[in-house]
Amino acid sequence: MNKAELISATAEKAGMSKKDSEKVINALIETITDTMKKGDKVQLVGFGVFEVKNRPARTGRNPRTKEQIEIPASKIPLFKAGKALKDAIV
Repeated sequence: MNKAELISATAEKAGMSKKDSEKVINALIETITDTMKKGDKVQLVGFGVFEVKNRPARTGRNPRTKEQIEIPASKIPLFKAGKALKDAIV
């Protein structure tokens, strides 16, 4: 399912226009993104948790030249599915 299909499905289930549904979904994505940028997590009980994980700097190896390289520290987005979501899928 892509974003356009999500907007259509959400509009149909909620009984609203696709335009309004798109505004809600865009606002939700923007709010989650802004919260994660601050380093906070977003917890939706039953669905899951969106959070940022800090990945420390490390030494890697270029597979082509076998040369060692330094990989800088980074932050990665992480989603952990909640129990209700896991149970609904299985």
